[in-house]
Amino acid sequence: MIPSCGASYVLQGAPDERGGERTMCGIAGIYRLDGDATGDANAVDRMLARMERRGPDDRGLVTSGPLTLGHRRLAILDLSPAGRQPMTSASGRTTVSFNGEIYNHAELRQELGLARDALRSATDTEILLHAWERWGEGALDRMVGQWAFALYERDARRLWLVRDRFGEKPLFVARTPGALAFASSLHALVQAPFVPRRVDRQALVEYLTLRYVVSPRTILAGCEKIPPGSCLVISPDRVEERRWYAPRFAA
Repeated sequence: MIPSCGASYVLQGAPDERGGERTMCGIAGIYRLDGDATGDANAVDRMLARMERRGPDDRGLVTSGPLTLGHRRLAILDLSPAGRQPMTSASGRTTVSFNGEIYNHAELRQELGLARDALRSATDTEILLHAWERWGEGALDRMVGQWAFALYERDARRLWLVRDRFGEKPLFVARTPGALAFASSLHALVQAPFVPRRVDRQALVEYLTLRYVVSPRTILAGCEKIPPGSCLVISPDRVEERRWYAPRFAA
């Protein structure tokens, strides 16, 4: 299976022009709990600049209410501007920055009753937007694949940061009492002005002992991973972590 981000497909491990490996798309953003996103566009732009290798083909950035949301795109299959992200639904109610692939997007399109010529693009990202506006959080159980995405509901001013069932796609967050930053990589996350660049001593001990840091901690203090199969729901008055997936075993 060839992974994608919004039907912008990637060959994992394919070398880029700098001799490294091309990976997936990148997402980044800042949500201000006090509603004042003034000046965050520059910070999110710096976050996107640190993820150029994740998405060298395009970058997009939108601001809506308390949220500044960005995306880095690696486009191979769908090269048209129609696949550009962040992508907003036809209704204008929902905007998403998506990294990953929904394997069953064709089946979901049929279940939603959408004809191909009724869509603006050939992307699974657009299918996600339609599915969310139809089923809300219930769309997650219907989706098969690997992903990390930031989805914003404009009317409710609510942001969803969602990770796939087994955490195949990365998503890091840093919280303060007044703001939250998120990104696909730590070196992008620290570009947010309120994210500290301080090593977590307990995480360092874990790394030196186990050769990895136990999730949800990271090597940086104040920066965490969203757990697999979980989502963070951010509204102006609260931040809530939810577990949307748990393995089910037959008797």
